[in-house]
Amino acid sequence: MGERVEELLRELAPQVLGFLARRHGQFDLCEDAVQEALLAAATQWPADGVPANPRGWLITVATRKLTDEFRSESARRKREDNVAAMAGVEELVAPGTDVDQPPESDDTLTLLFLCCHPAVTPASQVALTLRAVGGLTTAEIAKAFMVPEATMAPRISRAKKSIKQAGSRFVLPPEEERADRLRVVLQVLYLIFNEGYTASSGAALQRVELTAEAIRLARLLYQLLPDDGEVAGLLALMLLTDARRAARTREDGSLVPIDEQDRSLWLREPIEEGAALVLRTLARGEVGSYQLQAAIAAVHAEAPSAEETDWPQILSLYLLLEKVAPNPMVTLNRAIALSQVAGPEAGLELLTTIEDDRLITESHRLDAVRAHLLERAGRPAEAREHYLTAARRTTSLPEQRYLESKAAALPTS
Repeated sequence: MGERVEELLRELAPQVLGFLARRHGQFDLCEDAVQEALLAAATQWPADGVPANPRGWLITVATRKLTDEFRSESARRKREDNVAAMAGVEELVAPGTDVDQPPESDDTLTLLFLCCHPAVTPASQVALTLRAVGGLTTAEIAKAFMVPEATMAPRISRAKKSIKQAGSRFVLPPEEERADRLRVVLQVLYLIFNEGYTASSGAALQRVELTAEAIRLARLLYQLLPDDGEVAGLLALMLLTDARRAARTREDGSLVPIDEQDRSLWLREPIEEGAALVLRTLARGEVGSYQLQAAIAAVHAEAPSAEETDWPQILSLYLLLEKVAPNPMVTLNRAIALSQVAGPEAGLELLTTIEDDRLITESHRLDAVRAHLLERAGRPAEAREHYLTAARRTTSLPEQRYLESKAAALPTS
């Protein structure tokens, strides 16, 4: 019962918020009211049962809470004129629980664009998207990102305040802005997925609740925009990557690199779904970065073993990705692919082209890859030093333990 209620509330959250925001226009107040309604449902429904019209129930409770806010003394002084202008008297009365107007088809898309408004910082875009569109509570989001709720709550409040100050309304952005805004939405979903797939800090390598939510939201976006190649590419990338989740850690939680993973644990259904999406999107013509990353993931997923991986094809895809979306992380991954095709020294030489780029040097990944290639090149002492440096720089305990174990297995001189 509890899981069913949780899934239902996450599905209904953007529908209810969309209904209120379209009617009343004040996103910040509407979002607060919806959160209170969701909390009430999470408390009452498991005990009393799910109402016959759950969406109508949530709209009723959220509208009443919103009406109470409008009618409060402090709110009336500040918003009297605004309320009169935006709603008739009949709209200040909570609808009955039989209300079941179908949600507007673009409500979720509008919410995503609003949460990913350029006036909001990337970290706050992630938090607000998870709360407003994902239906997660502030406490759940704080737990997922391993920060105190007292830290996350102001972040979400600042995001809503920034949207309000920017004068944003609950409408889709103008056509000429949508492509740029959609790129931000995709980046936010990608950030959510990555934080879940390889947690940036803490004792666990993965946070399944975040990867699952990112995939759910990407599916929702794909349903709304089925003809957008990058939307399909991002969903495919998530499916193909998450399919390897069970093989990425041992029973003690330690990390297992892809070339050592038990591929019988890889899930075939998401791999087949992701690979089919890749084939459909690549056949359409213009190719974007998410599609190319998904294609690379598909090549890995379709290899029966690490030894049978088609590294020349992966290298070709990374070369194309580097042209489409130049990025030091792409070059880092290309160095790995190049080392598999032309040897570790070729990969090490390529790494010298990004060793001064702050986007990568402040991360542990450059040292980790360099250590791996140095080990393969027969330079164990140098490899050991870079493994240890990478271990000091990462804030993920499973990665840290893995890197330290690699260093411990190598001679010091």
